[in-house]
Amino acid sequence: MSELYRHMGLFHLTMYGVGLILGAGIYVLIGEAAGFAGNSMWISFLIGAIVAIFAGLSYAELSALFPKAAAEYTFVKNAFKNNFFGFIIGWLTAITSIIVAATVSLGFGGYLTQFIDLPITIGAVFLIVVLSVVNFIGIKESAWANSIFALITAAGLVLIIFLGFSMEPVEQIDYFEAPNGITGIILAFVLIFFAFIGFEDMANVAEEVRKPKKTIPRAIILSIVITAIIYILVSFASIRILNWEDLAASSAPLADVAHSAIGANGSITLSLIALFATASTVLITLVAGARILYGMARSNSLPAFLGRIHPKTKTPWVAVIGILVASIGFAFVGDIVIIANIVVFAVVITFAAINLAVIVLRYTEPVLERPFRVPVNIGKFPVLPLFGFATTVYMAIQFEVEVVLVGLAIIAIGTILYIILRRRTDFMNSV
Repeated sequence: MSELYRHMGLFHLTMYGVGLILGAGIYVLIGEAAGFAGNSMWISFLIGAIVAIFAGLSYAELSALFPKAAAEYTFVKNAFKNNFFGFIIGWLTAITSIIVAATVSLGFGGYLTQFIDLPITIGAVFLIVVLSVVNFIGIKESAWANSIFALITAAGLVLIIFLGFSMEPVEQIDYFEAPNGITGIILAFVLIFFAFIGFEDMANVAEEVRKPKKTIPRAIILSIVITAIIYILVSFASIRILNWEDLAASSAPLADVAHSAIGANGSITLSLIALFATASTVLITLVAGARILYGMARSNSLPAFLGRIHPKTKTPWVAVIGILVASIGFAFVGDIVIIANIVVFAVVITFAAINLAVIVLRYTEPVLERPFRVPVNIGKFPVLPLFGFATTVYMAIQFEVEVVLVGLAIIAIGTILYIILRRRTDFMNSV
């Protein structure tokens, strides 16, 4: 029986997923994508959606099988019967949550300077502290806050779509123009996949969801489909207002799109909405990160104190504080494009393991009841997770060497931590 409070239903969980995906990435990285793929960036978003669907279906099946906090850790440990592999995947997921929260909070600080004369880092730390308080108070309050943030974030993107399709483009547009060819489209896809990640964190609040075996798979698929449609329409609408060269040169591309369409008021409006978009991403990653630490602690893979539940709020309060402190520490890191690639590299490794876990479990645990099964199967063998695994392996070899080295360094640190904790556990057991 879960000690956490089961508050979230299909609507809240779907909005939670939409808020996870519709975050800061689209508001910043669409300009970078335009620089790589030109007018063809919508193809990059489409490929990103397909890869996300592959992973989302795998998460849906595994979440229905094992509706627990620290989802990735639980999935991999159960599939491969290997604590170390499970720990590393859980570690990668926790670290990416912390880095995303810290980096996106800096984006919030940057937007905030347009309204208040405050150092960016101070604005970022302020946001992390305030949202950590919300995280501590309870999942109900976090879910409602996220639903409001997600609706406001979506409203900004819907505004861009409305402006783009209600205006005649200034010149004839070739929607297949790709200045860097297929290579540019692929590079844009790898980068903007950052804008799709997040749905995987839906599985980490499983112990706070009503009827999780049915609710989680439905919410995962709904959130990916909703956001994919919005992203593709935004990519079309943006290049109908601004050419891809101007988008690529902009540090606030969607704000510049709105400014070009309706003047200064449009830019201010989109900047204000971007505050909610970044806040939404930070809130959700703080919530998910704390649940990962809590779940791993409850499984004896991290120190037990991280698994403590506050008696009044029914939230993992020590894990909440741990994520708060770590996120503030990482808030002194800067470039969102570099960080996005590091995060995507870590997520790609995790997605490869998750897709593989579905295949392995079909053969090692064939009798387990599966309330949701990935469609398209040949006998026991699930075809789509194989495509998902192959795609993530392909993505992994597209990154710059520096990004791969940072990713491997994070894995190495996790390995050292695992060895230290394992030796400490063995020592305590022997005493």
